[in-house]
Amino acid sequence: MAFHGSHASEEETERPEGKGNGRTPRRFSLPPLHNSLSARLLLLTIAFVMLAEVLIFAPSVANFRQNYLEERLATAHLAVLSLEATPDLMIDDELTYELLSHVPAESVMLYRPGRTPSLTLAMEGIPEPEAVYDLREAGFFTLIGDALMTLLRSEDRRIELWGVSPKDNDSVVRMVLMEGPLCEEMWAFAWRILGLSLLISVITAALVYVTLLSVLVRPMRRITENMISFRQDPEDESRIIRPSDRQDEIGLAERQLRDLQTALRASLHRKTRLAAIGVAATKINHDLRNILSTAQLSSDSLAESEDPNVRRAFPKLMQTLDRAVGLCSHILNFAREGPIHLEIAPLDLQGLLDEVGTSLQQDQEDERDWQVHLPDSLNLNGDRQQLYRVFMNLAHNAYQAGATRVEVQGQVEDNNLCLDIGDNGPGLAPRTRERLFQPFAASARSGGTGLGLAIAREILRAHGGDIRLLRSDAQGTSFRLTLPLSANGNGPAH
Repeated sequence: MAFHGSHASEEETERPEGKGNGRTPRRFSLPPLHNSLSARLLLLTIAFVMLAEVLIFAPSVANFRQNYLEERLATAHLAVLSLEATPDLMIDDELTYELLSHVPAESVMLYRPGRTPSLTLAMEGIPEPEAVYDLREAGFFTLIGDALMTLLRSEDRRIELWGVSPKDNDSVVRMVLMEGPLCEEMWAFAWRILGLSLLISVITAALVYVTLLSVLVRPMRRITENMISFRQDPEDESRIIRPSDRQDEIGLAERQLRDLQTALRASLHRKTRLAAIGVAATKINHDLRNILSTAQLSSDSLAESEDPNVRRAFPKLMQTLDRAVGLCSHILNFAREGPIHLEIAPLDLQGLLDEVGTSLQQDQEDERDWQVHLPDSLNLNGDRQQLYRVFMNLAHNAYQAGATRVEVQGQVEDNNLCLDIGDNGPGLAPRTRERLFQPFAASARSGGTGLGLAIAREILRAHGGDIRLLRSDAQGTSFRLTLPLSANGNGPAH
């Protein structure tokens, strides 16, 4: 199946504003320092380290309070043991006050299992405690809650404390003491923790910031600056990024960006040249078509010539002029059409293909076999006229190349309608297959423009589909056309 047509292998890229269109290009610049990625990174690092310190703060304060109270229990245990040095387990009030002031506490009582009586040191006239704490039964969260309540309490109060003596695990100490000194110590510890946390946060944030700045932020700023610069003039080769030697993701991104910019620059350069050539060719073709049309009219008199050689050459001359005029018309139409505009509507694909077959077989002396096999109840949404052009062009080229049978096979795959259009023609030449979709470059027959497949692919891609060559050999040529189905399977998605 000999098809002619072309298609550019790269996607069209819109040229930047201000490049040859008289408009001032839009300027871009990196954000100021306070809105930059590096500033946000620094603040976030400090915030996260402070959050971690806050989570550590509460257990640290609770542990400080527990150690403080256990030290008081140990001191109270040693103080009350002085009673064993007296015959009657009693001392005078002056020594009692002195011992309790070193604890410090208002009363201390020591309970030892199996030994009686208990030992007691107490001041006279002690009021009832306002709160009782038992370290023997306090769990992790209880200790944290008690510590926070102590920090938040403004007034001094009298508390009763129970706990196992750190000096003897078999001894239990009960003591009454004022909570004010404990609160002052806890606040002093809290401020020390806060200062240390701030210092750790700043040092950690600075280290993380410097590391990420050199490893990530600066390379990203370099890439961003290059993208902004390249966008302003993508045809300037000096604006293409020069990748570093890094082998990580940043290095990979730089190399991929370089390849993308190189390909885009080459594509823009090629399209600029093609556009200039196209404008010139359009003007030349317009004048040439008028000249050929005049030649056609002038050559009509040759049919009545008395010279038999002239009359024999006349049909061939007319065919040559017709082909030349048709070639000019195709090129002019291609240049004028511009982007494909679709009029989407419900489409009966079976009816459309039947109509194509009928048109192909009308007024043809040679026998043309046109077969269509589609899934049942298959309806699409599409532009009937544009799709008619696609199928007519493919089939027409196949028959002109020498095929006698063209078969259309349809099936649904991955929410796409796949149409395989194959023929029994002689196949495409290897040189033609290499540039099959390049405009004006891939015609396989004399007098062809090389636009057929380029236009077909443009129409299919406008529908959200595509076309590709499946095979081409001595047994024939086959193309696959794809059209996307909608969510309910009734048409292409738009």
